[in-house]
Amino acid sequence: MNRRSLLCGVAALPFLAASAMAQQATVTLVAYSGIFQDRYTAAVVEPFMKANPDIKIVYAGAPNSAQMLGAARAQKASPQADVVIMDIAVSKAATDEGLFEKIDEKNVPNVADLYPNARSPDIAGVAVTFDNLVMIYNSEAIKKAPTSLAALADPANKGQVAIPGFPDIQGLSLVMILDKVNGGGGVASKFEKGVDAMAPIAPNVQTWDPKPDVYTPIINGQATIGIGWNARSQVNSDASGGKLKAVIPSEGSVFQINTINLVKGAPQAAAAAKFVNYALGPEAQKAFTESMFYGPTNAKAPVSEAAAARTALRSIDRMIPVDWIAVAKVRDAVGEQWRRKVLPLSR
Repeated sequence: MNRRSLLCGVAALPFLAASAMAQQATVTLVAYSGIFQDRYTAAVVEPFMKANPDIKIVYAGAPNSAQMLGAARAQKASPQADVVIMDIAVSKAATDEGLFEKIDEKNVPNVADLYPNARSPDIAGVAVTFDNLVMIYNSEAIKKAPTSLAALADPANKGQVAIPGFPDIQGLSLVMILDKVNGGGGVASKFEKGVDAMAPIAPNVQTWDPKPDVYTPIINGQATIGIGWNARSQVNSDASGGKLKAVIPSEGSVFQINTINLVKGAPQAAAAAKFVNYALGPEAQKAFTESMFYGPTNAKAPVSEAAAARTALRSIDRMIPVDWIAVAKVRDAVGEQWRRKVLPLSR
């Protein structure tokens, strides 16, 4: 190569680099902040970008699904996000308002391998994670592992119970479990027996609004027992050296479902659909389950036995079926009962 050819080649490099950058699609993913963001980025986002260098994923963290919905509503005329991961009950509202595109096998092939309860005709998106409610406790303060929700009402735990109360979905989930075991009518009765069953628990509650979350005060001994989500409980158990422990109560539990959704009118619709397909695939599902112990929604995910044992995969028979879409319709009525019957009994 002569000197002139070499100089011409070097001069062309900035142009080529700029051209490659121009061709890279930037997909904005809105999902939970904090530890979820850290682990989802490492387990799913970064491997996807490595395999797809033409697509960049920008993770925009949000503290809760309600905030995500508010942002999606505000941007409806000109969406800034492409993909949203949020709670199924909130995604129903977004679906009803026409904020999301329908996801199925046509635009996201891996949907074909999802568990049946990962899909709902009333939701535009599909389930990307399964989680379940657990009882959590400080193993240094409570030596014998509790097995029943009755421990929350035990006089020995007076002033030591931490429960994220209504309208938090954890408090609602507790009410639904109590309603089932007390012979309640579920949605039809607005979970009245479940609310009534909170009466012996409420006087023991130290806080209905644990800060910064329910796991921290139990780890540091401010409280000793409460309820939480399994995935975060498992992570906090590891981080605390086993000081915090989690158990599925003998009464059973309920699944909490996070859905992944394609924003209608998304700036990078094609690249976004490619990312969603990867997120629902067996590789990504396995990686995130083994990183944070959410149950996979892809039936073909080759999750290790050690990780599966720390999810509800081996306790499916103890999960109480919940129609979250129907529950969303009576949520306000349950809240009214909670304020009238439960909060006045608090210490």
